[in-house]
Amino acid sequence: MNPTDRPTAPDLAGRRVLVTGCGGPAGVAVVEELAALGAVPVAADCDPYAAGLHLGHPAVLLPFADAPDYPRRLLAAAVAQRCAAVVVTVSEELLRVAGLEAEFAAQGVAAWFPAEQAVAACLDKWAFAERIEAAGVAGPRSALGAPGELPGPWIVKPRFGRGSRDVYPVDDPADFPTLLRRVPEPLVQTRLTGREFTADCLIDRDGTVLGSVPRWRSQTRAGISTRGTTFTDARIDVLVAELAAALGLTGVCNVQGFLDEEGPARVVEVNPRFSGGLPISLAAGADLVGQFLRGTLGLPVRPDALRGRDGVTTVRWFAQREALVAAGR
Repeated sequence: MNPTDRPTAPDLAGRRVLVTGCGGPAGVAVVEELAALGAVPVAADCDPYAAGLHLGHPAVLLPFADAPDYPRRLLAAAVAQRCAAVVVTVSEELLRVAGLEAEFAAQGVAAWFPAEQAVAACLDKWAFAERIEAAGVAGPRSALGAPGELPGPWIVKPRFGRGSRDVYPVDDPADFPTLLRRVPEPLVQTRLTGREFTADCLIDRDGTVLGSVPRWRSQTRAGISTRGTTFTDARIDVLVAELAAALGLTGVCNVQGFLDEEGPARVVEVNPRFSGGLPISLAAGADLVGQFLRGTLGLPVRPDALRGRDGVTTVRWFAQREALVAAGR
């Protein structure tokens, strides 16, 4: 379904919503979807050249997530723009605002932030590995700093990092000395087999999984799924429920993992936010943005609206920023 053909949501129409991270595909996708639903998105980012700030919607410039006054500036921007709600699409920003929902609500701005400990565990890949192992959730065996006795083949990645930056497959142990010096705070994991998937999920405040839309990661760009096909497998539903319990996740999240023909679905990482591949789930008919906003505003959430159709293949390419660069903006 073309976003312009999607019916508006009467109970969301006209509501102003500030969306952060509009220099990335997740933020842009949320802004576009909110506009399609009849809401009024206010795009926000720390980069004045962020693509989402130049799509014709109201826009504001925010400080970087590590700025001491970031939470206050975010709330002030939402109030100044008369926003009914905020949607944060950057994990590092979520870490700064976690636990501040009541402070935002006191200024008339609704927010649904995941718990600080859940965000921190997702950002720290070693802490994440320890947490899921302790909870018995299926995932790769991991070691910090060196492979130790881990069986190969392996993956080396930064303990703290995003996308595919500084992520290397290793087949020959002789490569470890070089890679372990190159990768900051290296985490070594046994490489999983099977087919790679991503699932966009919405989890209620009590930990109930309201819906998840899995897709095969057919093509990625900078760690973001740019082409995929939706599917259904009950093993992923089990995995998402286990992760929600193990991490204390609520709100939107993005689960990445591998699936073999047999055995459980296995997780590699979780992002506690909307994913860059969100347009694939939206094209499959899953109302992730609308239902998340409803939950944020305290309106009833409809799990039936979160089901995506199987077999939907979508390509997501990044024309907005390239167009702006070509135009000299």
